[in-house]
Amino acid sequence: MINFRYHVVSLTAVFLALAIGLVVGTAALNGPVVDTLKDRVDALSKDNTNYREQANQYRDELNSTQDFATQVSPALLNGKLTGRKILVVVLPGGQDYAEGTTAMLKVAGAAITGTVTVQDKFFEPANAFELLDLADKASQPTVSAEGLPLNSDGVETSSALLAVALLQQAQPVSAADLTAVLTAYTKPGYLNVSDEIVPGAEATVVVSGLPPVDRDAAEKNRNAVTLTNQFHKDRPVVVGGNGIGDGNLVAEVRSDPTLVKEISTVDNVSTEQGRLATAMAVVERVVGGKVGQYGLSAGASALVPKASG
Repeated sequence: MINFRYHVVSLTAVFLALAIGLVVGTAALNGPVVDTLKDRVDALSKDNTNYREQANQYRDELNSTQDFATQVSPALLNGKLTGRKILVVVLPGGQDYAEGTTAMLKVAGAAITGTVTVQDKFFEPANAFELLDLADKASQPTVSAEGLPLNSDGVETSSALLAVALLQQAQPVSAADLTAVLTAYTKPGYLNVSDEIVPGAEATVVVSGLPPVDRDAAEKNRNAVTLTNQFHKDRPVVVGGNGIGDGNLVAEVRSDPTLVKEISTVDNVSTEQGRLATAMAVVERVVGGKVGQYGLSAGASALVPKASG
């Protein structure tokens, strides 16, 4: 029979072995292993510091580039759109870029006839018939429904009516009729408009953002193209947008063999450089009559248009 003394001796041997192992292990770790680990930790710490400083440098360089675009804009744009009447149409997601784009147009001397912000509701497929009915009811003596698309596409018909009301026409649109048309669309929440807005724009800048991602995204993207197409029927259009995401307006225009020859696009309007490029593209389109595709995404032929003399 194993007695109590045997248990005591066994336990003592176990604890003694653990103690010896700890002493030996500690002694080993205090040697080359510990030194190696310390070296690796120090190296990783230095790498992290270098990467952090590099990221800060990139951010500073980006900010400097943005500042550079702002500072050179007067030299590139000053007076080149003097006397030109430009309408700004802002699509869903483009609100963050509209103010900066408008500011660049003003640097060029453009007279902004107004800003129309199109709400997501305008592009929802479920509202197509309501927009069709609205286009008929909203027409005015100098904003006639005659000549509008004869189909069941409410977005196309309403966009055509808005283009007639806002753009330069052979028969001038009266201020009262413009107000009546816009009120018909702002009251039910299809549009928002700037406080001061007048008819007679000779060109349109469409500012768009990231494309929608809901289940109706594909049809909403098509509707955005439809609206843009109606505004360019008789007058120049430049799209300042974002080249990110499936179905974004810039990509849709560039992929259309007809529109890409008629509508200028800039795909990085989220940056100051992109907003400068958009204003330069308006100069090129309105003054020079040339169409171009600019920015960083697929389909761009250059970063910015060539500066006009």
